[in-house]
Amino acid sequence: MTNDASGVDGIPSKRSLRPLGGVLAATAVSLTGTRISAVALPWFVLVTTGSATQTGLVAFCEMTPYVVVKAFTGPLVDRIGPRAVSWSTDLVSATTAAAVPLFHALDLLSFPLLLALVALIGAVRGPGDLAKEVMVPEAAERSGVPMERATGLSGVTERLASTIGPAAGGSLVALLGPLTGLVVNACCFALGSVIIGLALPRGMGHAAEEASPQAGTTGPGYWRRFGEGFTFLRGELLLLSIIVMVGITNLLDAAFTTVLMPVWARESGNGPTAIGLMGSVMGAAAVAGSLIAAVAAHRLRRRVVFFTGFLLAGAPRFLILASDAPLEAVLAVFAVSGFGAGFLNPVLGALLFERVPRRMLGRVNALGDSLAWAGIPLGGLIAGAAVASVGLVPVLLAGGAAYFLTTNLAGLRPEWREMDRMGGRGVLKPHPKEDAPQDSANVAT
Repeated sequence: MTNDASGVDGIPSKRSLRPLGGVLAATAVSLTGTRISAVALPWFVLVTTGSATQTGLVAFCEMTPYVVVKAFTGPLVDRIGPRAVSWSTDLVSATTAAAVPLFHALDLLSFPLLLALVALIGAVRGPGDLAKEVMVPEAAERSGVPMERATGLSGVTERLASTIGPAAGGSLVALLGPLTGLVVNACCFALGSVIIGLALPRGMGHAAEEASPQAGTTGPGYWRRFGEGFTFLRGELLLLSIIVMVGITNLLDAAFTTVLMPVWARESGNGPTAIGLMGSVMGAAAVAGSLIAAVAAHRLRRRVVFFTGFLLAGAPRFLILASDAPLEAVLAVFAVSGFGAGFLNPVLGALLFERVPRRMLGRVNALGDSLAWAGIPLGGLIAGAAVASVGLVPVLLAGGAAYFLTTNLAGLRPEWREMDRMGGRGVLKPHPKEDAPQDSANVAT
């Protein structure tokens, strides 16, 4: 870095928290809207149709396009730039989310139309979420914030959204009806679009290839970029192991959130307010965990933090709902689970950002996220069919057992030892390919 006012590569030498703060603010409002919708939409379908299977089908139609489109838009995010992708997709999400209550008010909202609208929301939300994730390393660099602390703050932001969103969603559903939650969701997406489009510093969030002098005038084509990401990820056994494990737990979490919790709330008589309260308690505890991770995670052994977090975050939630415990006990277990969950994303984010070259971050992150999220569309479908067949309690017990076995057996694989070698006394080591730009073909191999 030079000391002149212009800095290097358009990054000013005078540090400011505006870049990181802007990305985190946009992430916060869009995720808050999504969490509100996660309460409002399943409840709307459940109370209007009375069908757990149809509730799961709506979740499937939203998350399948999310996963598929996100997988294939990584090269485009690298080529077009995450900033343009983020504000434009958030704008489309806002318009589509607002169409659901509008068509319902006009008595035009058939179930097939609802499925089509949520599918479109999922298709554009995937690239939008990816683009915001990709901007975190650049925002951290511009703001002068260490990477692990930036990922910790990103985790805090996500957890805050998971605290505020369910509470707001549950209250809105209970007081004003579920469609009001979808209106608020649309407003949140619109605000996120404005923040990314207008509030970030000029020059931020441009195409990744612009930073590489060897990229040429046009750079490699789409399929070559996609192949580079796939080849790189295939050679990272630690990342692949994490993706497989998280993919299974994401499936179980999706089943829990979209079907099992709403069915439990209805059968127990606690209603949508309890769903919001449970989510908010878990989110608040996760904020505390993420804050501790942001300050101290770099001093702790990552494997211990990672697997302890999953041990607390997973199976206990399933088992407490199966036990017919009072709401106070349920909230206590959700608080413990949230605290453990707060340590997970800072570790995962730091691992990703330090192992993947910056110019390939979009395509590798897109593939990794999509593989990890591949089971989410099936979670609601499987849970809905299972509850209809055998009832709620057996499904909760089976889900808790599957969560426990998945998160504990995965740690037996030898590549997990690499997790503790990465940081080294809090100093994150960038991937060796990051410091010296190379030809695309060399990076791919």
